[in-house]
Amino acid sequence: MRFAVTKVCGGGKARAGALHIGGSGIETPALLLSTRKGLPAFVSCDLLASLPLPDSLLLHVCPTHFMEGPPSKTISNIGGLHRMLGLPDHILVAAASDSIESLPASEASNKFGASFETPSGRRLVKPSDYMELISCMKPNLWASLADEVPAWVTEKRNKISVGRTLRWLDACIALDPDSGTNTFAVVVGGSSIEQRKLCATEVSKRNVSGFWIGGFGFGESMEERCNLLNEVTECLPPEKPRLVSRLGLPEEVLEGVAAGIDLFDSTYINQLTMGGFALIFPVDTVQREMLNGVFNKSGADYTKINLRATTYRKDTSRLVDSCSCFTCQNHTRAYLNHLLNVHEMLAQILLEIHNTHHYLCFFRSIRDAIKVGEFDLFRQQFVQNRRAHVTAAVL
Repeated sequence: MRFAVTKVCGGGKARAGALHIGGSGIETPALLLSTRKGLPAFVSCDLLASLPLPDSLLLHVCPTHFMEGPPSKTISNIGGLHRMLGLPDHILVAAASDSIESLPASEASNKFGASFETPSGRRLVKPSDYMELISCMKPNLWASLADEVPAWVTEKRNKISVGRTLRWLDACIALDPDSGTNTFAVVVGGSSIEQRKLCATEVSKRNVSGFWIGGFGFGESMEERCNLLNEVTECLPPEKPRLVSRLGLPEEVLEGVAAGIDLFDSTYINQLTMGGFALIFPVDTVQREMLNGVFNKSGADYTKINLRATTYRKDTSRLVDSCSCFTCQNHTRAYLNHLLNVHEMLAQILLEIHNTHHYLCFFRSIRDAIKVGEFDLFRQQFVQNRRAHVTAAVL
């Protein structure tokens, strides 16, 4: 793996970069597409090819999803997850985490291993178990085992979390044939700035390729998160990529980019799709205005629409007129409304295609803003427009 920062925006921390793994190259900031057992919930291998390239090549896979099903040695004999999934050119990043809907079971984890939810209940995963999964799956990159805790735990529990995570990192590296060269070390510490900084400083001393900032989305406030992200990135070497989990909303992504985050992993797209929502904010318009130095001052912002609503029953327009995704090129809002209301799974397939395509374009707009040195203005405008829209909706 090779990573290089290509542009830092002004006096801030927002940065554009290039991540090269094998024969694939990805520009950052970038999004890891969330998967269930290797593929997005409603997007098959052939449909993945219709998404923007190379942006859609990054996939997050959870090793604990494979604890039930084909034995890990069967996956290894097939040739790893790339061969099993039929995705030889995609970049698979493995990290164990519970779903966004459930909080980490801080008391279920212990000094021997971390606890994760599986279809058959909670299971304790030791570093040796975890590395056996990693060895058989053969991902391009993987994050070490970590003891993530929610924001409300005590300072003592935060210290225990950091201690366990560092021990497990060393154990995982010791069991790795490549000695950690494809490893992302996890930074934990709950809502404690002191423990976060300690963990970030310690993992920076290890022979790892990058850093996975975990433990967010578990009860911390927006202000706490901003301070924690900035303090952590200050302690991490700038030449290595940083990845953060569970920051999915557009405002949260922009907050992460402003703190110097390069990669994002969340289930935001899947949550939108399951709820029947479609992203519609004007990504292409923002891109053109940003490149031309012109910004929309109207305050208009239409982030998403609920396609289950009866107002779309006779709406024959596309989700987004300028969108080039398969869904927008072939189907109308009225058709999607119909599919959702008769509980046809095709609705989720078409929505997932559009939402993924749209959000990848959002990340492309962020990169364009950084490249022309206007990220701060881009972020300020986006947040102001969102607030104006929310205020108008309440009134």
